[in-house]
Amino acid sequence: MQIWFNPAAGLEAAIKSVSALEEDFRSDVRIADPRFGDFQANGILPYAKARKANPRALAVETLAKVQESGTLGGIQSEIAGPGFINFTLSAEYLFNWLVNFDSSEKLSAGMAKEGAGTVVVDFSSPNTAKEMHVGHIRSTVIGEAIARLLAQKGMKVIRDNHIGDWGTQFGMLIWAVKNEGYDLDHPGADAVQELQDLYGRGYAHYKSSDEAAALIREELVKLQDADAENMRIWTRITEISKQSFDRIYGRLGIDFDLTLGESFYRDRVERIYKELSECGLAVESDGALVVFHPEHKRFATQPFIVRKADGASNYASTDLATILYRVEELGATEIIYVVDSRQSDHFEQLFLTVEKWFAAKGYALPKLKHVSFGTVLGENGKPFKTKEGGTVKLRELLDEAVERSYAMVSEKSPDLDEAERRSIAEVVGLGSVRYADLSQNRSSDYVFSWDKMLSLEGNTAPYLLYAVARIHSIFRKANLKPGQNEAGASVFESPEELVLARKLLAFGPSMDGVFSDLRPHLLCNYLYELSGAFSSFYSANRVMVDEETVRARRLMLCSRTLAVLETGLHILGLKTLSRM
Repeated sequence: MQIWFNPAAGLEAAIKSVSALEEDFRSDVRIADPRFGDFQANGILPYAKARKANPRALAVETLAKVQESGTLGGIQSEIAGPGFINFTLSAEYLFNWLVNFDSSEKLSAGMAKEGAGTVVVDFSSPNTAKEMHVGHIRSTVIGEAIARLLAQKGMKVIRDNHIGDWGTQFGMLIWAVKNEGYDLDHPGADAVQELQDLYGRGYAHYKSSDEAAALIREELVKLQDADAENMRIWTRITEISKQSFDRIYGRLGIDFDLTLGESFYRDRVERIYKELSECGLAVESDGALVVFHPEHKRFATQPFIVRKADGASNYASTDLATILYRVEELGATEIIYVVDSRQSDHFEQLFLTVEKWFAAKGYALPKLKHVSFGTVLGENGKPFKTKEGGTVKLRELLDEAVERSYAMVSEKSPDLDEAERRSIAEVVGLGSVRYADLSQNRSSDYVFSWDKMLSLEGNTAPYLLYAVARIHSIFRKANLKPGQNEAGASVFESPEELVLARKLLAFGPSMDGVFSDLRPHLLCNYLYELSGAFSSFYSANRVMVDEETVRARRLMLCSRTLAVLETGLHILGLKTLSRM
């Protein structure tokens, strides 16, 4: 039986307590997303048909048992047609639900599940000695939103920034540092860009001749052999890079629990080679150690290279070592990789290999999920670039977002002092970049548009932040705090009150939809619809009326809307404002 209804566990508990019904019938109950005011049970007909029973009689019996349980409260119910059961939420039910969930804390607590396990969220993952660019924004903000969502669900979340800090490129970079006498202890103001330029010159030298390539390979071998000077250079490069990354993460309000790059696992890969070979999974092929998956249409002949022909490790070997470390040392029951869709083949091969390897060794297999995403495009439909055709640096993108927001805030609120306008602009600008990304279906590419993302109309951060600030202003003008003066509130009456109340009750099931497939844009859509419902309510219903019971219930609706909006935006990683 499918019941298109959620609001509280009352109905679900009532259905499951109907002892006269067979277990297989009761276990088919599913709570779904309420999109309208009336919901329908539509599983009785196929159940009755399979057993040659009268569906309407079965519906009457089911409804009678549910009503006997006494847990329906203010839910109205009736039999319709050949055996449908219609449930309608009464104004009293809506009112009582909103009385109970009167804060962000209670809303959050209602989403948590005990014993949910430990999940490692692997996201952002820039390469050291390179500037973070616009391509990093998706992994970074989607990953953080997912981490916050999982934490709301009661999971122990470990954020891991698996940076690229090892490999062939460091031979080129170390050669260039030595060749040019670059002072790593006193770098310039734009140190990471200088390192990136050094790498470019090292790469050009590597390609210039066989002799040059041999010299650079020697530097790499010395690094791999832990040569003191090369290790000092590598360590300093990593430190400079992390300082640059942390400035961006600080602005975005992101704190990683771990930053364990590829270098951390370089001494752990030998175990991987040994165990995969012992299990019969890995075989030698043209000097490399590879894994084939004969049951797979493509991977039967497309090798998963876990050790290169020259004996060096690669992404596959360090990723395998990383999973083992996360299970054995961190206790991970689930690992989520927030990486663009171009890496789908890699993760599919990785997961297949881990499943077979762990089964052979008797290791506890965690859930493995690749949360993929599309590309950020310019308005020309091609990958987003600068006007000169270069890569857009993330720090410069964030700076521009804040400056554009400052101009907008100064135009809209010139009476505010500059310090306050700057503070608001920081929240609006960074939130706009973040929300513009999260509001898109992550599987799709999306077009980056300044005008759209900073608009005060439509599904944008400024629109939602303004909705939050407007509700704060209602309480400020009334000299009240949200949640105050609700005693004696009467039950909702106007159409706009009822629509808003129903939309507020949809927060829980909407979050279930976001959680089930880790798609933040579904939460964005819900918050936008909620803001629209509040706007319609506020336009048609004056809040500070003389009648105390009416004023109290409308203040309640304002308070609950504020709690849900702030809870949802904080899950997405956005800060909110009390004035704008």
